[in-house]
Amino acid sequence: MKYNPMTVTDLNLYVKEKFVQDEFLNNVLVKGEISNFKRHYTGHLYFTLKDENSLIKCVMFKGYADKLPFDPKEGSKVIVFGTVSVYERDGVYQIYTKAMEEDGVGDLYQQFQKLKADLEKEGYFDTVYKKKIPMFPKTIGVLTSKTGSVVKDIINVSTRRNPNVNLRICPVPVQGEGAAVKIAQAIKYMNENKLADVLILARGGGSLEDLWPFNEKVVADAIYESELPIISAVGHETDFTIADFVADLRAPTPSAAAELAVPNIMEVEERIALYQKRLRDSLLKKVEIMRMQYEKCMSSRVFKEPKRFIYDEYQKIDTYLKRLENSMKIKQKEEKTKYIELVAKLDALSPLKTLTRGYSVTLHEGNVVKSSKSLSSGDEIDLKFIDGDVKAEVL
Repeated sequence: MKYNPMTVTDLNLYVKEKFVQDEFLNNVLVKGEISNFKRHYTGHLYFTLKDENSLIKCVMFKGYADKLPFDPKEGSKVIVFGTVSVYERDGVYQIYTKAMEEDGVGDLYQQFQKLKADLEKEGYFDTVYKKKIPMFPKTIGVLTSKTGSVVKDIINVSTRRNPNVNLRICPVPVQGEGAAVKIAQAIKYMNENKLADVLILARGGGSLEDLWPFNEKVVADAIYESELPIISAVGHETDFTIADFVADLRAPTPSAAAELAVPNIMEVEERIALYQKRLRDSLLKKVEIMRMQYEKCMSSRVFKEPKRFIYDEYQKIDTYLKRLENSMKIKQKEEKTKYIELVAKLDALSPLKTLTRGYSVTLHEGNVVKSSKSLSSGDEIDLKFIDGDVKAEVL
């Protein structure tokens, strides 16, 4: 029997044609909660619409997105109008959304915002409590699912950056009921036993429900109370969880977390080699400068003619002595002139000078007689002349 199989493309196109022929699917009005929301740089919107039991992919092209009266975001409850069709390349059906309006905010998103506000008020996000990530950790603890690409990516990136890195994998469930409690227990266990220098808390991307264990307070408390620094790498770059805000450092992806935790040994070696070269060059330059200074000192006159310096100082001393002698002579001459002038003035005022002109000085009992009334008849007096003294009696 000969078969004539169809290609995958043919099958997807056939299914797509069935969707096109269904008038109901060409104009559907569906309500649900936005999850895994992405705004492409082209302006197109990609998101998932979900309820309690199911979900469906949606796309809204830029021409329709620009007309929206509100800004859709993760967790928004909306009503969308559009066409259900098959995207033949991926073989998935989705709603090609033409219009959208708000229908309230999702319960999970409301819980997320409330817990975020409460923890922020309590200081869980304060930078003062953020611990510094060690530059060269000896052991890195990884808390993630034991299966999947996340743990493989972290191992690959870490070993590529440093083949000797010591990774301690601690498997934990990253979604589903009870996952939050087990994540918190793993963080406490790693702290109590000092099993690492830094912890990486990681999982891949997903919807708000998938990431919900990382939005529970028990995990936030464990991260906040951890003595070991924690790098959070939950979801994709556009996904944010409570764990990201409480952690000491947030990485956009698990691979980026490995890059932040593990130093690139090649870069470190290159940096050390650069520092060694700088140090060697600096020492050589310092030695060269000191050699030049030494040669300059040795070629100076002080070292070539050491006595010359002493002779120069002797000459300075002689010069200063000569100046001092001249100053003393001038001062002596000035003082002698003043002395002669004063002696001349004193001599001019001397009573002995008067005696040379024929006058005499009368003394009575050793005192100069200034008035005849001070003498009485019979008093003995002394008469002092220029050439001697004589005694006399008052008649």
